[in-house]
Amino acid sequence: QDIELQLLFCGVCHSDVHQARNDWKNTIFPCVPGHEVVGRVAKIGVDVKNFKVGDIAAVGCMIDSCGSCYSCSHGEEQYCESPTGFLGTYNGTMNPKGQNSYGGYSNKLVVKEHFLLKVPEGMPAEVAGPILCAGVTTYSPLKHWGIGAGMKIGIVGFGGLGHMATQIANAMGADVTVITTSPEKKADAISMGASDVIVSTDADKMKEAVNSFQFILSTIPYEHDISPYVDLLERDGVLVFVGVLVPQPGWDPTKIIMHRRSLAGSLIGSVAETQEVLDFCNTHKVFPKIQKIDAKDINEAFENVFNKKARYRYVIDLSSLAKEKVENLKEIKSVGHLIEKQTPIGEEERPLQ
Repeated sequence: QDIELQLLFCGVCHSDVHQARNDWKNTIFPCVPGHEVVGRVAKIGVDVKNFKVGDIAAVGCMIDSCGSCYSCSHGEEQYCESPTGFLGTYNGTMNPKGQNSYGGYSNKLVVKEHFLLKVPEGMPAEVAGPILCAGVTTYSPLKHWGIGAGMKIGIVGFGGLGHMATQIANAMGADVTVITTSPEKKADAISMGASDVIVSTDADKMKEAVNSFQFILSTIPYEHDISPYVDLLERDGVLVFVGVLVPQPGWDPTKIIMHRRSLAGSLIGSVAETQEVLDFCNTHKVFPKIQKIDAKDINEAFENVFNKKARYRYVIDLSSLAKEKVENLKEIKSVGHLIEKQTPIGEEERPLQ
């Protein structure tokens, strides 16, 4: 049931930066990032049922799991309980030979049908990619904790994840407040559905918001003090972390105990939820705000993501890989290198139409 995709676009996630820099101390080199992948079906295996050649399809954060543990059998592949967990679209080693997996900063990808997603009709292919990570990573906890009309919630951080969370929660009917360190993002947050914006360095505004949120989703991807955000929860409120994968500084348990608050986490989303969020976003016209780049611009994009300058998701136009190959061949010839035989660029490496 394998399917080969000829790739069109791939989103640039903050986790790509972390992996490339080995911030989590688990990167296997060589590393080819990319788990917000959109392409056209090029070939299908004989047992493929739901896709045909020419379909626009997508691959998110996973390309395999054990399929038999409790979580997998209940449709929660992201929590696969096998010794190695789910197989990441890149930097994953869940296979008998321990081989690495390589992601969507490429021109081809082969994936099992179960882990391939349908891009809804009418959704521009270039915006689908970030929904596969930033979208589902925020949609899954919002759905799990029943976010809906009449609920007052906070979104901490307004980057790739935060700007999707704000739009999705607003489409679910919630009253959304964005909490950010970047006052210049206020207008964007309001335009994407936030009813209010709190700059977290404004002590007076933070004090006014104490005990006021039923639910807070934190998308901050680095070490930080969680106590100011705990204070914003009302009794029985929940603070959910989706962005940070490193230990956090000490926190005061009395802030939890005295108000019966909860701290929780959520990991990406299941295959089914990823399809759900694609369809949800298409129905509600909730799309990421993207900047398309060529492959050659990836280092600059990484720097901008790291320095919080992205607005709000970079997406690589993978047709630029073929253009780069042509330019590189021209450059080699121009500096006098001898090319005994220049192989024509194959159909699989040309810009896709």
